Amino acid sequence: MSNLYKLLQITIIVSILSLLKAQNACQQAKTCAECIQINPECAWCSNATFGDSGFSRCDKPKALIKNGCQNSSISQPKSNLDSVVRNKQVSNAVGSTPAVQIQPQEVVLNLKPGEPAYIDIKVRQAEDYPVDLYYVMDLSNSMKDDLDNLKTLGSQLAEALQTITSSYQLGFGSFVDKTVMPFVSTVPSKLAAPCIGCDAPYGFKNVLRLTNDSHLFTSSVKMQNSSGNLDAPEGGMDALMQVTVCKEEIGWREDARRIVIYTSDDSFHYAGDGKLGGIVIPNDGHCHMINGNYEMSTVQDYPSISQLNYKMRENNVIPIFAVTSTQQDVYNELKQHIQGATTGQLLGDSSNIVELVKENYAKITSKVELSDNAPKNVDVDYEAYCLDGQPQANTKTCHGLNLGQTVTFRLGFTLRNCDDGSEKRVVIKPVGFSEELTVRIQPVCNCDCEASQEHYSEVCSHGNGTLVCGGCQCNIGRYGRLCECSSNDATSRLEDNDRACSVDNSTTATICSGRGSCVCGECSCFPRAKSGEVVSGKYCECDNFSCDRFNNLPCGGPERGECICDEQLKRSRCKCMPGYEGDACNCVSSTTGCISANGLICNGAGTCDCGVCKCNASYTGNTCENCPTCPGPCITNKDCVQCKAFNEGTKSPKECELCPYEVEILSNLTIENKAERCVFKDQSDCSFVFTYQKNADGNYKLKVQEDKICSEPVDPLFIILGIVIGIIIVGLILLLIWRLLTYLHDKREFARHEQERKNAKWGASQNPIYKPSTSTYKNPMYRK
Repeated sequence: MSNLYKLLQITIIVSILSLLKAQNACQQAKTCAECIQINPECAWCSNATFGDSGFSRCDKPKALIKNGCQNSSISQPKSNLDSVVRNKQVSNAVGSTPAVQIQPQEVVLNLKPGEPAYIDIKVRQAEDYPVDLYYVMDLSNSMKDDLDNLKTLGSQLAEALQTITSSYQLGFGSFVDKTVMPFVSTVPSKLAAPCIGCDAPYGFKNVLRLTNDSHLFTSSVKMQNSSGNLDAPEGGMDALMQVTVCKEEIGWREDARRIVIYTSDDSFHYAGDGKLGGIVIPNDGHCHMINGNYEMSTVQDYPSISQLNYKMRENNVIPIFAVTSTQQDVYNELKQHIQGATTGQLLGDSSNIVELVKENYAKITSKVELSDNAPKNVDVDYEAYCLDGQPQANTKTCHGLNLGQTVTFRLGFTLRNCDDGSEKRVVIKPVGFSEELTVRIQPVCNCDCEASQEHYSEVCSHGNGTLVCGGCQCNIGRYGRLCECSSNDATSRLEDNDRACSVDNSTTATICSGRGSCVCGECSCFPRAKSGEVVSGKYCECDNFSCDRFNNLPCGGPERGECICDEQLKRSRCKCMPGYEGDACNCVSSTTGCISANGLICNGAGTCDCGVCKCNASYTGNTCENCPTCPGPCITNKDCVQCKAFNEGTKSPKECELCPYEVEILSNLTIENKAERCVFKDQSDCSFVFTYQKNADGNYKLKVQEDKICSEPVDPLFIILGIVIGIIIVGLILLLIWRLLTYLHDKREFARHEQERKNAKWGASQNPIYKPSTSTYKNPMYRK
């Protein structure tokens, strides 16, 4: 409950601050036109006598009425729907009458800066709406089997479109890549034919302009051959840009749904890749088709994705990316950046292209997505009422529609500022639709009362100004609220007047801090509606109610302090009574609560702030008496004990004399209650022992054991004998291991010898190792 209460308090405070901010902003306006542009809630009082009260003419209506302005004298124009210029009912096509898919078609809005105006529009996916389908295909050699299949699917594609609409057109184009290295081999023979039976490579080619002759589509596709390139990505973005922007060459109809089927088995090049081939000129997004060929392929870079999305949205073209399974992730990501785009998985031979057309056309027509071209100073908010009729805030898309169904959107238009005051036009259109809603915005930047002006009005100091909306616009040489001030040099004197009424002596600063009027170079502070509240100071920069608060009172109330005007700081601040301090006099000056047990303030490890200790790092406790991470008394007193009790250690004799605590040497050291036993080793590896106990005054009492604890030396003879015996034992073990390994090796060799002997086979007539003692030779010349 406490958290909820705090949250409620914060909400109320924020709301009050917002209201005060808006009110103060209103009071800065000097004319009615400025007033209505500062904040939608600001209004202007045109009553001529209202300014006599000292209140600002520009304020919220309730404040103006409370301050004495009549309701009939308040000017506060509102944003509204002025007129509906064209408002044809949504309908399907009837005969030669085209379908109407968005209603209304043109409206006029009057918009005051910061105040929205709303209109409702209806969008319908009309039945039997004309369709222009352009098939653009990757004809690199890897797509050869796809092309062969498409040659037989032309008639099926036409039949599929006939089931969608009675008015359709088909077109065909193909692409490979830019004919420069490293995209395409520039060897003359490869440029002529990159592969056996292939056509020369090219960027993009419009093979068949959109036509309703399906037989011509089939015959045109049959005449195509594949080509080839070097790298994996293709030049499809160049092709899509030309298909989108070349309306006449492609043959797009104005009243048809424009769809492009893009088929490929690989990824695509985009802006910046052209630099690899020395192409540095950015794509200009214009049509460069001559005799069906893209002539700027080797001159301009590939288009960027955002550039392509902008052109497709501008020309109402919706792409369907039919790609192989290996490229699905790439084109699914691309789909997110092109409005209205869909993807489908293309089989390896494109045999399912007809099914993909049906499936993705159903996706396209099953949703309505709105887009706009609003300028920077116009905000458009969307609220959708889809098939369920429930409002969906910040939504510009409806899904799950069937042909003939209608959905509604509520659009809110807000003008940020008047800018140049000219009429603004915002086009709202569903993605992929050729129809649109034109919203003409008329900025409301002036008040009606400004049309009637009284020149040389008696109200303005007997004719020294023009009375406009109850206020005076002074003639040259006069200035002031009622033009009551005069000067010899009007321009410089008027600037000096405003400068004298600003805190930083500038004509651009807020005059009299926005809480008063400048009368002949001096500030006249406005009175406060609440009794007891006073605005003061040379520039109305101070008051007696906006100082820091304690217990919900300025400066904690009169018993703690007073809210005064600090002329040096040029703001209100608290002047505290004796015994109090702080920005809101919220702290007592006494440090009694900060004194620790040793008499020090915050134990010397912190500062006393508002009677509470703020401890330094590592120290804790009400008076900073604890330090968990600080070195303990054992460590801090070790060197002093060593030098005073044993004349050893790192301290010099002079440093030893500076040790603060007395050391008592005892022959028999006992550990008293609450004392700690400290043990350390010296350079001779002997240990010395001492204890400490903290006295009431914060000093330590150190007691030291007279005798050190040293370990008994070991006889070297035992060490030498141990080493010799160890060497002998290790030697015997190594010898036994060697003998065992030798035995096992001999045993294995003997077993192998016995096995070979058993397997030997001898002839019956002769021992193979026996050699006769006589030799017989034949004379080749005997008997010749």
